[in-house]
Amino acid sequence: MKKFLSLIGAAAISLTLVACGGGAEEEPQTEETPGEEETAQEENVKLVVGASAVPHAEVLEAAIPLLAEKGIDLEIVTFQDYILPNQALKDGELDANYFQTPGYLAMQIEEFGYEFESIGPIHAEPIGVYSKEYSSLDELPDGAKIIMSDSFSDHGRILPIFERAGVIELDVEEGQLAQREDIVSNPKNLDFSTLVEAKLLAPSFESGEGDAVVINTNYALEGGVDIEKYGIAFEGQDVLQPNLIVVRSEDIERPEIQTLYEVLRSEEIVNFILETYNGAVIPWSE
Repeated sequence: MKKFLSLIGAAAISLTLVACGGGAEEEPQTEETPGEEETAQEENVKLVVGASAVPHAEVLEAAIPLLAEKGIDLEIVTFQDYILPNQALKDGELDANYFQTPGYLAMQIEEFGYEFESIGPIHAEPIGVYSKEYSSLDELPDGAKIIMSDSFSDHGRILPIFERAGVIELDVEEGQLAQREDIVSNPKNLDFSTLVEAKLLAPSFESGEGDAVVINTNYALEGGVDIEKYGIAFEGQDVLQPNLIVVRSEDIERPEIQTLYEVLRSEEIVNFILETYNGAVIPWSE
């Protein structure tokens, strides 16, 4: 990807002119022939990164000038779902993607055999439970309908929110993601509906579907959901999963990929996240 312009030195030819008369010798004069200037300038390396629109693409946009200073031109491809970014990465259309958690990445690798690796975490987005009628999970009525995404990896993050609030109990083996069949106690007979794509959760909430809707933060932000007003429960800080920069395994050591990660973990980007999202998006700290 990196191209270099040839370095061409300007040739200088010195011509000594001697006067033809009077026996006097003039001072030597030097004349440079027109030539190409030295051109050691390198062309920037291009990186193509796929990302969810909010906050991932916005974070990447904030990094564009920082990366340009380091010789990298960043192109951002925005996706509206969680399936296509990994397919595009596998097919070589992207150099990296930025949207998924470790749990989702592991499930995708297991299902599709992707040879992917994470170069590291950037931020976390607590999944939230939103309701226009109730202010806490305790207030949910018997038989309340809870709408959540059709992603199994999300279920492993969502159900512990309800268990922590004491409205259900789970029986999950250590290291496993909770699923609906792991619910062993559900006194309110909460109806967990998993028929909606994650990107459609915010529209479902806005249209008044369900007693509560569990929405991924990126889609809540993108859909204009008032997180502070309608959020009634969130993932605990101790169980948050980070959003990762993911690449093909063969590219893990590419210098420009490492530079991308360093910039996204820089103080400038951390401050951008803190100032832009007011706690809905949390810079990852290790």
